[in-house]
Amino acid sequence: MDVELRHLRCLVAIVDEGTFTDAALALGLSQAAVSRTLASLERALGVRLLRRTSRAVTPTTTGLRVVARARRVLGEADELVREATSGHSVLRIGYAWSALGRHTSAFQRRWAQGRPATELHLVRVNSATAGLAEGACDLAVVRRPVEDRRLDSAIVGLERRMVALAADDPLAGRRSVRLADLSGRTLLIDRRTGTTTPDLWPPDSRPATEETHDVDDWLTVIATGRCVGMTAESTAHQYRRPGIVYRPVRDAEPIAVRLAWWHDEPHPATQPAIELLTALYRND
Repeated sequence: MDVELRHLRCLVAIVDEGTFTDAALALGLSQAAVSRTLASLERALGVRLLRRTSRAVTPTTTGLRVVARARRVLGEADELVREATSGHSVLRIGYAWSALGRHTSAFQRRWAQGRPATELHLVRVNSATAGLAEGACDLAVVRRPVEDRRLDSAIVGLERRMVALAADDPLAGRRSVRLADLSGRTLLIDRRTGTTTPDLWPPDSRPATEETHDVDDWLTVIATGRCVGMTAESTAHQYRRPGIVYRPVRDAEPIAVRLAWWHDEPHPATQPAIELLTALYRND
């Protein structure tokens, strides 16, 4: 017999209430039904979970472990139900590295003012779709073209490309740099979510590359001076770090900022989010 949630709820109720009678009242069942449910759970697990006396019911050693795990399972089940039944009262927007840069706070504040009935959550997921394919969000901020045909996307703005350098790098003293200034360097890239590849440079002057998969690791390595990084302007606003400077790359094409969503199941707040972000980027 499979263990069901009703078995776990019954076990936890007995332990919390202290008696079968009180557990039956809490669950809206008869005392006999509570006894049968617990007995079926013990048979399914093949272990005794509770000690019963005329005065009290206490968990066995195994019962203590099962009760602790049952509480976690029931909590996750309740969370699953809340998420599935919340409708569209929550909008989750995923991002891989830097959300919306300097527009992040303004977007959050204006959203709360204009659409208080839809709670906004920003979720960092370091994947190619910023959590969309993983089910972690309803919309995703991405800075590469969306290739998955199941997804739609819209460009909401453009961001300059910036080079991230160690503060004592010879190029750190300049107000801006060119792509040619970086051709002899080692470029630290994230192929999964990043916006930069050696293809930005001519074939005969491309920089060497190393790979990373996390923005914190990216910054840590760049601060040593061993590598440089190329990124969207939003990263420079969201990740200011001692030992790191950002400079614009004046001959590199800007990066398109996109919102992506599931083609067959768009969140009702998709269009308002596109409009608000487009307005924020338009005012740059």
